[in-house]
Amino acid sequence: MARAKSQTVDGGRVTVENVNVPGHTTRVDGRKYEAMKRALLKILPKKLPGLTQDQMMQAVTPHLPEDLFPGGAKSGWWTKCVQLDLEAKALVARTRTKPLRWYRIA
Repeated sequence: MARAKSQTVDGGRVTVENVNVPGHTTRVDGRKYEAMKRALLKILPKKLPGLTQDQMMQAVTPHLPEDLFPGGAKSGWWTKCVQLDLEAKALVARTRTKPLRWYRIA
């Protein structure tokens, strides 16, 4: 069962979760979060084997708005941030393989 979606709070910020640290939340820029979320959900396959972290980080870059991520700046951090949040919300899952791979489940 999917958890509640991220909620925008004051200043256009979004509260994100981290699947590796249950109960811990952080507020991040809502525009960048939403842009990265769209890009991640677009590139992640719905079927196994999924994408490795390096594959994800490379695949999202062409789908990001240049005004928010000029030349792909900071996209690696944002990819990981949003991936962990989507995983905590049960929209994305990881395999138990090495290397780890991620895929969409919703």
